[in-house]
Amino acid sequence: MQANLVKEEVHHSPSYYVRKRFFSNYTAVAGLVVVILAVIIATLGYLIMPDHTPDGDDGSVYIQTKPPGFEATLLKKHKNIPIEHPHFLEKMISGDPSEYTIIPIKRYEIDEKNLVVSYENIAGKKEKISLLSAVKPLYVGEVKKIKGAETMGEKPYRIDGEKVTFINQKGEIETITIPELVKEFQTNNIEIRTYWLGTDRQGRDMLSRLILGTRISLGIGLVAVFISVLVGVTLGSLAGFFSGKVDYIITWFMTVVWSIPQIMLVIAISLALGRGVLVAFIAVGLTTWVDIARLVRGEIMAIKEKQYIEASRALGLSNFKIVFKHILPNLFGPLIVVISSNFASAILTEAGLSFLGLGAQPPTPSWGMMVYEGKNYIGSETGFHMIFYPSLAICVMVLAFNLLGNGLRDAYDPKTQIK
Repeated sequence: MQANLVKEEVHHSPSYYVRKRFFSNYTAVAGLVVVILAVIIATLGYLIMPDHTPDGDDGSVYIQTKPPGFEATLLKKHKNIPIEHPHFLEKMISGDPSEYTIIPIKRYEIDEKNLVVSYENIAGKKEKISLLSAVKPLYVGEVKKIKGAETMGEKPYRIDGEKVTFINQKGEIETITIPELVKEFQTNNIEIRTYWLGTDRQGRDMLSRLILGTRISLGIGLVAVFISVLVGVTLGSLAGFFSGKVDYIITWFMTVVWSIPQIMLVIAISLALGRGVLVAFIAVGLTTWVDIARLVRGEIMAIKEKQYIEASRALGLSNFKIVFKHILPNLFGPLIVVISSNFASAILTEAGLSFLGLGAQPPTPSWGMMVYEGKNYIGSETGFHMIFYPSLAICVMVLAFNLLGNGLRDAYDPKTQIK
């Protein structure tokens, strides 16, 4: 007797087919990978930046607009002010202030107790700097008030042969020998730094500021999308569920906002609330909610007449529960698509705001502001990198979110064929 083997048909959940359609779209996966890498870079921030100082602002005008791969010898001179170094999480979020002022030099010589340095970009100029002041943070107050420093005179140090007695910035008296001072100087106060993407017009590291600019761009996208979802879902739900006069008023308001060019509305809100990163976040969020509201309104109008919604009403559920527990969960797919598109729009709008001087303010790094700083060097061989790299970063990020949005749209469309 021959048995007939019947292959059972395997059924999967709708989310299984959404994932399969999405991961079969290689451009969408590439966009997702870029977005994930950007999130990792933005999260780590200062931990992976060559320049760990707040806003990546450790620069010198002597090395401004240097090309990618430029290498500089830096003299690190103490600032003579107390610096508190943050713990790990604070450093990751806010950076680590530097104890030193960097001075680009061509060469240096140690002449007994002094440094003789030749500066970068200043031909033929040499200057003597106290070796002690470069290595140690010295006291800047009145020396006579320090107990035990009566014999030092007006300077916070005294040199007796090879022995140096000095007052540190805390007002404590210390001693060190000249050979020890020279050894410490060569170990801690001379650095050879490579600027892999060059420097900007303030002599700051372009790579560090591009990395930190990722945090600004993704941050404004996240906050703007949160505001737009909050406003759009609320107004769209009210208009679609209640219809009538409520729908008429909200639709009229959406039409008015829709008729104003987005960048003009963002500029108007920024001028009204002031300049800064937070204001840019709010301004972009308040101008990108219309797409979400129109989508939610239309979908709710189509869904609210279905039988399971009528059954919910018959069971005595409140309007709030019907909308947020039975209608909005069905809009998750379309909302994700619009949100990813709004993310790209928010990044582009923020870049435009910062370019116009209404977004992030110096020294906070923003890709749009970096493009603005580089526009004066268009056509210049030394400044081309200043506009190329931030422009490339904006294009790649916007393209990644658009590819991701297109992939999500196709993934949630059941008509899309699964390969």
